[in-house]
Formats: sequence, C-alpha cells, structure tokens
Amino acid sequence: MESLELIVVIKFKKEGKTYSFGCPDPSIAKDDQVIVETDNGLAIGTVVAEVSPLLPRKAPANLKKVVRKATEEDLRTRETNQHLEAVAHQFCQERIKARDLPMKLIDLDCLFDRSKLLFYFSAENRVDFRELVKDLVQRFKTRIELRQIGARQVARMVRGFGICGREVCCASLLRNLDRVSVKMAKEQNMSLNPEKISGLCGRLMCCLSFEYDGYVAMRKDMPKCGKVIPTAEGPGKVVRQNILAGEFSVELEDGREITICIKDA
Repeated sequence: MESLELIVVIKFKKEGKTYSFGCPDPSIAKDDQVIVETDNGLAIGTVVAEVSPLLPRKAPANLKKVVRKATEEDLRTRETNQHLEAVAHQFCQERIKARDLPMKLIDLDCLFDRSKLLFYFSAENRVDFRELVKDLVQRFKTRIELRQIGARQVARMVRGFGICGREVCCASLLRNLDRVSVKMAKEQNMSLNPEKISGLCGRLMCCLSFEYDGYVAMRKDMPKCGKVIPTAEGPGKVVRQNILAGEFSVELEDGREITICIKDA
C-alpha cells in the first residue's frame, strides 16, 4: 500500500500567495510559524491550513520541505529583517526621487539570511535602474534585485476595496491571478463600460471569472439572441435571455413578446 505524504500550505506574507510544502513533522498545525526551503534559500512563513495527507504521486512536482518550527531566534531574525526592509524602502524611495526615475516602489523582501534584497516596482515602460542598483549595493552591502511587476500584482500588494465594498479578491481570497477576458463579461450580459468592469488595478475584475463556467453551462441549451425558433404561438425571434431565471424572450411575427422557460422549450 502506498504511504501518504503530509502536505502543509504556507503563506510568507498576509496578502501573498499560498504554497505547498512537504511536512515531515506531524505536530505542525495551523498558524504555526515554520522555516522552509525555497529557491532563494531558507524563509519563514505561516501555516494557513491544517496538515493534510496526500499520495506522493498527487503531490506537486519538486515539492520542497518544511525544515522546522520557527524558534525564538528565528522570530528575532525576522524582526531584524523587517526593520532592514523599512530602512531599505525609505532609502530606495529617496534615491528614486533623487535620480528622477519613472518608477514607483511597491514593496520589498529581505531574504531570511539577508543575502539579497528584492525590490518590486511598477513603471509604464522599461527603466534603466543600473545606477539605482549601485546606490543600493553600496548602502546595504548585499545582493540587490529589482523586479518590475504588473498592475494586478500591484493591487494585490497595495490592497484596497472594490466597488462591491469588500477587500479586493486578489489580496484576500485568490491564490493565483488567473486570466480574465472580456468574453467572460459578455457571457454574463454585463455592461462593457470599462469603469464598471475594471478593478482598482485598471484591469478586468477578477470576480468576472467566478461564475463564468456556470453561465456557460446554463446558456448551453438556450437559443441565441436573433435566432428564429418555433413556439406554441407560432415562429418568433429570440430577443432576450435571462440566464439566471432560465428564461428567454421571443418576439412573435404579430409583434407580441412572450417569455419561455428553457425547461418548456
């Protein structure tokens, strides 16, 4: 019988993505602080879900491991790193302004062992930041990486409230930022006014994708608008669809309009 592997889900930042790790210690529980292996070395994160068993063949590829629960020393190291991040953020802002660079600093990360500082910024176009990197290396004596991010990633980091009155989905409930298309808005009979279907990032709202598959399934057996179909009262043209109600409206040849339930069509 194939043995199960324990999997734990971890976040490195409150508003960040979640990641799965192998968990050799079954005593680890939700809300624990843990040290894990990453592509950039060791990092400290928070367990956001209970440990769950999974067949090894179903586990994510190249699954990295939890090293240990965070110790008091690890937590002190994180506090030191957070202070360094605050200092580096202020210094970088000052140098961007001094060099008049067309970029906006959004966030930064200090690796757990302080071997690298990673700065995230947004900009309309490509930016020549070589002199800025020199300033940062000279000041902090460590490896520096500047990474340009898109509008949706900016919204996730900055956070805020959408037109629905709730915190933006990208920062609260979405693990990944999946592609959203105008087709999704059309399928749900939504207004194509950019102001009504765009989020804080200026891109299409992530929530357009939440019910898209449901609308596609409900519309599958419904005649398209403009199609002439036979009805109990004679032929007519489909002029409207009410997907949620499972109804569509038909204009008859004599000008009358009737509503037909898809179950009765």
